[in-house]
Amino acid sequence: MICRGIQIPFDGNTHIMGVLNVTPDSFSDGGTYQDVSTAVAHAKNMVADGATIIDIGGESSRPGAESVPEDVELDRVLPVIHALISEKLDVPISIDTTKASVAQYALEAGAHIINDITALNGDNAMAQVAAEMEAGVILMHMKGTPRTMQKAPHYQDVIKEIYEALENWITKAIQKGIHPDRIIIDPGIGFGKTTEQNILILKHLNDFKRLNKPILIGTSRKSFIGNLLDVPVTQRLEGSLATVCWAITQGANIVRVHDVKATARAARMTDILYQ
Repeated sequence: MICRGIQIPFDGNTHIMGVLNVTPDSFSDGGTYQDVSTAVAHAKNMVADGATIIDIGGESSRPGAESVPEDVELDRVLPVIHALISEKLDVPISIDTTKASVAQYALEAGAHIINDITALNGDNAMAQVAAEMEAGVILMHMKGTPRTMQKAPHYQDVIKEIYEALENWITKAIQKGIHPDRIIIDPGIGFGKTTEQNILILKHLNDFKRLNKPILIGTSRKSFIGNLLDVPVTQRLEGSLATVCWAITQGANIVRVHDVKATARAARMTDILYQ
């Protein structure tokens, strides 16, 4: 995959996407990296620890979160992107946003991938921005919006419905000019799913390989792990690592995580054992 001039190889080694939330209210690390220098230092540490992609978000997508204005989101993410580009980290930068304008400014500043939790459905201009800027695109499945998604999510067949939605969105993205080789899919663990539905997705992750796109999984520190292990968000590392290792054996190509060093080591070991 080549996104805006940078190559992202899918050669059997799992990519570690390090989470860099520059928000005051993200569920796990809100407020920790709002200062530009702190955010840059954390990104550099994540790369040193094994991150191969950095995902920057300026708007929380935790359950119940409200949208923030465009100018606020831009004020949060653009200085960090500019600083990271000047540091020449030599890893792709992903912008986690649902706004086409934010995505465009971020790409112009040096980002390479758009991570859109609405799968390009939240802003009609997003697909055009991605196509024209030759950006990679992550299409994620979400039922509802962050504000409403955890209010009794219901499916007749969760795997079938997610699969068909992703298949449809892939087709639409290609029709709108996005190159097929720049599309990544994410079944959206925790986004409009119950604990039991999240487990089903992980158990049937291999089914999504039939879509012939790289698969991203984001389980890090999420509430279903806390529900199953009865632990707070600060004590979910072991559960997160277990889901990552399982997901790799079931076809995940990218794992989006907060705890980069531990995950990179666990993923590397899983890659060696599974190849």
